Amino acid sequence: MTALIAGLAGLAGLPTWELQLSPMVAIAVPLIGAFLIAMADRWPNLREATTLVTAIALLWVVGNLTNFLGSAPSEPEALAEVVPGMPLAFNLEPLGMIYALIASSLWILNSIYSIGYMRGNNEKHQTRFYVCFALSIASVMGIAFAANMFTLFVFYEALSLATFPLVTHKGTPEALRSGRVYLGILMGTSVCLMLPAMIATYVYTGTLDFTQGGVFAQPLAEGVLTPGLFGLIFAMYVYGVGKAALMPAHRWLPAAMVAPTPVSALLHAVAVVKAGVFSVVKISVYIIGVDQLRLYGQGGWLVYVAGASIVIASFIALFQDNLKRRLAYSTISQLSYITLGAALLWPVSVKAAAMHIAAHAFGKITLFFAAGSIYTAAHKTKISELDGIGRKMPWTMGAFAVGTLSMIGLPPTGGFISKWFLMQGAWTAENGFAIAVLCTSTLLNAAYFLPIVYRAFLRAPPDEHAHDDEHDDEHAGEHADGHDEHGDHHDHGEAPLPIVFALTCTAAATVLLFFQPDLFAGYASMLAEAMPK
Repeated sequence: MTALIAGLAGLAGLPTWELQLSPMVAIAVPLIGAFLIAMADRWPNLREATTLVTAIALLWVVGNLTNFLGSAPSEPEALAEVVPGMPLAFNLEPLGMIYALIASSLWILNSIYSIGYMRGNNEKHQTRFYVCFALSIASVMGIAFAANMFTLFVFYEALSLATFPLVTHKGTPEALRSGRVYLGILMGTSVCLMLPAMIATYVYTGTLDFTQGGVFAQPLAEGVLTPGLFGLIFAMYVYGVGKAALMPAHRWLPAAMVAPTPVSALLHAVAVVKAGVFSVVKISVYIIGVDQLRLYGQGGWLVYVAGASIVIASFIALFQDNLKRRLAYSTISQLSYITLGAALLWPVSVKAAAMHIAAHAFGKITLFFAAGSIYTAAHKTKISELDGIGRKMPWTMGAFAVGTLSMIGLPPTGGFISKWFLMQGAWTAENGFAIAVLCTSTLLNAAYFLPIVYRAFLRAPPDEHAHDDEHDDEHAGEHADGHDEHGDHHDHGEAPLPIVFALTCTAAATVLLFFQPDLFAGYASMLAEAMPK
C-alpha cells in the first residue's frame, strides 16, 4: 500500500518522504481544498485541477499515516475541548484507516468522473458541487479518525449538512422534497436516538472515548447498569446511525437518487452509507464491546433485523425498472451484510464486516458510474431500455458486469473475499439464520443483477426508428438540463473519456481486491485480533 501511495504521490509531483503527520492534517487538506475551489469559481479548468490536486494530496497524507498505525488505537490528539471532558480528538486505529483509505482513493476517481459527467450534462452550480464534495470528504476524515463518540457525532452531523446541497443540487421541487426526507431522517435519528445513547453512555461510564473492548464492562459487572438497559442503549446507537440504512430507517436512500450520479456514488460508496456502517461497527467494538454483547445476550436481535433488511431490500430491488433505484435498494441490502457481520459478535465476522466496507465501496461505485455513463451517452434510466447497449458501450457495461459479480459475491472480485469471511463468521457463530440469509440473498442478487448484463450483451437493440426516448417520471430532475433538445441519441457510443476512465479504474480495483485482499484485509485482521476470542 505504501508503495502504491508513493507511486501516486510521485505522479502528482508530491515528495514521498515520510512525515510524522497528524490525522488533523487529513481533515485540513479537503477543507483548504474547498476554499481554493471556491476561489477558482470563474476558471473551470483551475477549479477542477484544484479538486484533483487536493484529492491526490489527501491520499498521500492518509497513505503516510499508515506508517504510524498499530493494532491498538493510538494516543488521542485533541483539537479543542468543546465542553469539559469532551474534546474534539483524533487518533489512528485499523477500522478508521480502512474507511479513510477508501474515501481518499475513491475521491480521486470520483473527481475525474465528475468532470466528465458535470460537463457532459451541462450541470449548473458546478463550483458549489465541488466545494460541497470537498467538505463532505473533510467530514469523512473526521469520522474516520474520531477518538471519541462526541467527535464522531459532530462530524457525522457535519456530513449530513455538507451533502444536503448535493442531494438538492437540481433545485427542482422533487429534489427539494427528497432533500427534506434525506435530512429529516438522518438528523432525526441521530438527534433523537444516538445523542441520548451518548448521554446514557457518559452517565454510566464517565467517558465517551473509543476504548479497546468497550466501556461498559465495569458498570455491568458492578450491577450499576442492568443488561436490559444496556441492550436498549445498544439499540438506540444502532438505529441512531440512520446512515446505515437499516430498515425501517432506509427511506432517505432511495429518495436521494434524484441527485446527479456522482452524488449517488458519493452517497453509496465513498461517504454517507459507509459512515453509517463504519459507525455501527466502531460503536459495537469500541463503545459497546462485542464481549459484553455476547456475555449478556443483547446483540442477537440485530442478526434478525439485519437479515430481514438484506432479504426484503433484495426482493424490492427485483421489481425496480429504474436502474438507480435498483442500485439503491441493492445498497440497503449490501449495507446490512456489514451490520450482520458486526452483530454475529465473532472476530472473523467483524473482520468480514470491515472487508465488505471496502469490497462494496469499489463494486457499488462502479455500478453507479456505469449508470451515469449510460445516462450521459444514451439518456436511458430504465433497465427495460438497455437491450443491446453493451454493443455500443462495451467498456461501461463490461465494468458493470464486474461490479455485478462483486455484489453477488463471485470471483474474481473483492465481494467474493468479504462474503467468504462473512460465511465463515456465520458458521463460527453456528447461526443457521445468518447462513440461510447469505445463501438466499446471493441468489436474489444474481436474480436482479444478471438480467441487466444479459439485456446489455445478449439481446438485440430495439428498433431505433420506433424508439420514443421516454424518460422516467420519477427522475425527471435528472432530465431537466435540456437534453431533450439535443434530439436523437441513438448513434451514441461511450460516454466522455473521464467517465469511462474512472469506471474502468474502479472495476479494475474491484478485481484487484480479489488477487490482493491484503490491501484492506491486513487492517481488518488487526481489528479482529484485538477483539476477545
